Amino acid sequence: MFQYQIVKRAKEQKKHIVLPEGDDDRILLAADALLKQNIVDLTILGNSETIQASMKRLNLSLDATKVKIINPATSDRYTEYVNTLFELRKGKNVSIEMARDLMLDVSYFGTMMVYKGDADGMVSGAAHTTQHTIRPALQFVKTKPGVATVSSVFFMCMPRRVAVFGDCAVNPNPTFEQLADIAISSADTSKMFGIEPKVAMLSYSSGSSGQGEEVDKVRKATELVRQRRPDLKVEGPIQYDAAVDPVVGKKKMPNSEVAGQASVLIFPDLNTGNNTYKAVQRETGALAIGPMLQGLNKPVNDLSRGCTVDDVFNTVVITAIQAQ
Repeated sequence: MFQYQIVKRAKEQKKHIVLPEGDDDRILLAADALLKQNIVDLTILGNSETIQASMKRLNLSLDATKVKIINPATSDRYTEYVNTLFELRKGKNVSIEMARDLMLDVSYFGTMMVYKGDADGMVSGAAHTTQHTIRPALQFVKTKPGVATVSSVFFMCMPRRVAVFGDCAVNPNPTFEQLADIAISSADTSKMFGIEPKVAMLSYSSGSSGQGEEVDKVRKATELVRQRRPDLKVEGPIQYDAAVDPVVGKKKMPNSEVAGQASVLIFPDLNTGNNTYKAVQRETGALAIGPMLQGLNKPVNDLSRGCTVDDVFNTVVITAIQAQ
């Protein structure tokens, strides 16, 4: 149902997404499915002959009117993009020669398309590291006003509900201020996708029972979220079972409006978040859509290198909605 709804949303206001990894079969297969359903317009980066040959081999009939194939090295925008990058980064010791080199990199070229408004969003990472995908975005797309931390969420589609898990991909050991940023961004993302945000700041103890550095960090982050966004329902520190199970929630935190019904789960660090989302995904058969990056001025999203064709498809769809 969630998948159906996001595809419908993406179609309502069609966006143009750039896919820098045209040499990856999964990208081409997902592109074919996206165009057949008329969800987005696409630009694929890479060598045109190689991509055409791959399409033939995969038996794809990518519609030439709906997909552009651009090779950064021969693009008529290459020089303009090089000059823009040089202007943006010369204060950071980037010379014009370095800008020329960087603009041959598909991640830089794709990100510059988004920066200049030649594409509405970018999805990459099937064949590149997270660092490689998001570095250019951090360098010149930058964060939204009032947001100091770029973070990520997964939409965990379980049989009866969709939960938002953050941050499971970007910040290894966030400070309490960063944790508050992550919680606020995740609540806003959840609202954007039609999920009422009830935010649980997770820890190994619930309420005031636990002591220790880690619990105190979550406690301070929760207070900060309440100060900055009194409109949000937020509870913390709280354990996972008390956050999602109504019976346990009632027993441990009887007066909470989040306990037992949390929809946005904020993990104290990357170690906990990444392992939990993978455990839930594997053990319950939940569909994990993401990671979706939040906090950037324009949408750039990162795929995992083990991604499936469906993962690429879903990530392009959520990127298109972010761009709306």
